[in-house]
Amino acid sequence: METEARPIAPEAVAPDEAIAETSLRPRRLAEYIGQDQVKQNLAILLAAAARRQEAADHVLLYGPPGLGKTTLANIIARELGVNIHTTSGPAIERPGDLAAILTNLDERDILFIDEIHRLNHSVEEILYPAMEDFGIDVMIGRGPSARSLRLSLKPFTVVGATTRAGRISSPLRDRFGAVYRLDYYAQEHLAEIIRRSAGILGVSIEAHAVGILARRGRGTPRVVNRLLRRVRDHAEVTADGSITVDQAEAAMTAMDIDGQGLDTTDRRLLAAIVQKFASGPVGGAAVAAVIGEEVDTVEDVYEPFLLQLGFLDRTPQGRVATELARDHLRSLGYEVPPPRRGPDRVDAGLWDGITSEGRTESGMPA
Repeated sequence: METEARPIAPEAVAPDEAIAETSLRPRRLAEYIGQDQVKQNLAILLAAAARRQEAADHVLLYGPPGLGKTTLANIIARELGVNIHTTSGPAIERPGDLAAILTNLDERDILFIDEIHRLNHSVEEILYPAMEDFGIDVMIGRGPSARSLRLSLKPFTVVGATTRAGRISSPLRDRFGAVYRLDYYAQEHLAEIIRRSAGILGVSIEAHAVGILARRGRGTPRVVNRLLRRVRDHAEVTADGSITVDQAEAAMTAMDIDGQGLDTTDRRLLAAIVQKFASGPVGGAAVAAVIGEEVDTVEDVYEPFLLQLGFLDRTPQGRVATELARDHLRSLGYEVPPPRRGPDRVDAGLWDGITSEGRTESGMPA
């Protein structure tokens, strides 16, 4: 299944949905729902910078996709009353590209760099002095006659966003004065987001229908907003446009999203571990091969929510499907064989070589 086709994929935003998603984003910190500790600390940082009329400290936002990092970056700019310039790590290919952006910033402006962990090393070298000393070194000429020219920059604030904080180099991470982690949202916060978004969209939604969407929202505002739009479409086409409990349940059934917020691919992954590998442990490469996905896709897209639910455990030997996962599959009618676990029964290296037929690559029975 293509990631873009999954309504519950937090990292996927279709081009035709970008405008709709933007219209639902809060514009001020007071409107931002959830992440209370981050909001409290950020409010103090922004208030202090505004009172001193100085550029705010550089801010690093990290956490799973869809939790509001881009929204917070835009809120920071609005709260400070300055412009925001948006780019991404992969888009800045050469040091000259970054130098051009930096020299065009006005005083106290925000430079928002999404996927900042994907900046290449040569670009990072330019960013270090820019963040620390508000200056960049430009080489003029080539060969023996080349010389370095120091260009001064107006004070500015870098807001970096990443889903992979561990991949940011230490020198770059150390230059951020404020580092905030965004966590998955509680259901009550997701319900509040749904009610707010429904009001913006002009959709009537029953209280119990809000709970149905919140439970399937995977702790992510982007997902619940997308589900709300899909359920609205379903209600408009099949009924009078109001979202009732029956309409919400029917829409979830049509999208094949179960009561825990899992779709077909999530269940295929769990079923592969439970049925083909006796609940594990099993390596990521073996699971990816069985469900026909890349290893990185399994680790970055599917596993985080399953780990959050407690359906998967990561052990030194590999992934293990928990009893919660086995019970969930059993309730959906899946065949659930007895688990085969324990160091005397499992060899982590062996599992990575097991094929979908239950035999190792050497042909020996698993």
